[in-house]
Amino acid sequence: MSDAPDAPDAGPAGAQDAEATRQQLLAGWAVSGDADLDASLRPRRLADFVGQPRVSEQLRLVLEGARARATPPDHLLFAGPPGLGKTSLAAIVAAELGVDLRATSGPALERPGDLAAILTNLESGDVLFVDEIHRLPRAVEEVLYPAMEDFHIDIVVGKGPGARSLRLSLPGFTLIGATTRTGLIAGPLRDRFGFTGRLELYEPDQLEAILARSAQLLGVEAAADGLAAIAGRSRGTPRIANRLLRRVRDYAEVRADGRVTAAVADDALSLFEVDHRGLDRLDRRVLTALCDSFAGGPVGLATLAVGVGEEPDTLAETVEPFLIQQGLLARTPRGRTATVASFGHLGLAVPPGRGEAAVQPKLDT
Repeated sequence: MSDAPDAPDAGPAGAQDAEATRQQLLAGWAVSGDADLDASLRPRRLADFVGQPRVSEQLRLVLEGARARATPPDHLLFAGPPGLGKTSLAAIVAAELGVDLRATSGPALERPGDLAAILTNLESGDVLFVDEIHRLPRAVEEVLYPAMEDFHIDIVVGKGPGARSLRLSLPGFTLIGATTRTGLIAGPLRDRFGFTGRLELYEPDQLEAILARSAQLLGVEAAADGLAAIAGRSRGTPRIANRLLRRVRDYAEVRADGRVTAAVADDALSLFEVDHRGLDRLDRRVLTALCDSFAGGPVGLATLAVGVGEEPDTLAETVEPFLIQQGLLARTPRGRTATVASFGHLGLAVPPGRGEAAVQPKLDT
């Protein structure tokens, strides 16, 4: 993602770069340039963590109980959409306990030996954080079962008839898993976590508080209405909010007086084609195709994807979830259906006879 506030150059390559930039701006997952930003803006203590009050209070009790017993806390699982603070909470747990954090991810652990090497190097009380834990290979996952439950692993030494199993004891540790797809975690692994915290999208006022802290850390002068304008376009996701703040900061420094106000934020985000509800050009293309070309639907996902020139997986994984959360689209047994709100958002008239169906579509379970 480019750090310059100006739109990419015109032309086919420039248009592709512009589209990629817009998609990165509103992506909940980490993209290029996020690592240093996330590290510098993450809260260090639970008291500084904004939002998720239910999970924060539950986690506080788990940690206080573990400290009182002078034992590692139960294994923890954080679930929810990307960008809501699962990695931050893992780092906070380690900081609150005063222990080291070892971080890896499910896709990085390709063989049982990869996990065994990490486990055998843990110190007593350490926190092992596994991001995307639902993507662990089955063979690696099976190594975790005795490690989580009895703090030991079995290593097979040698091959063939002479092979033998060697049991290695592990120090007490806490495994923290993060996932965006709880349903893909095998039941035996999921059951070994003593606490599951489900993170939800943030309210605008919570995002404003996060942005105020981030602006202070970044040295950005920002008015309250400017932060509110950014928060309203952030899809309920702190990572997106902080990313948009950087782009608005660039615009303010290059094309304004350096101060982030509502007018500056509106102009900056309009440049990147992010509207007041947080929809980008692809989101609006999907709604326009659904409402205009297909008269509000229902229409199949594959047909809709052809209509906007995107892959079906892109629409299903990156576009539809937010549109559904916003009440702009619904999945029905017959296909995707536009709601009355989607027609209103695009400034289009609702076709005759579609009002009731568009308001209360039968959801596809």
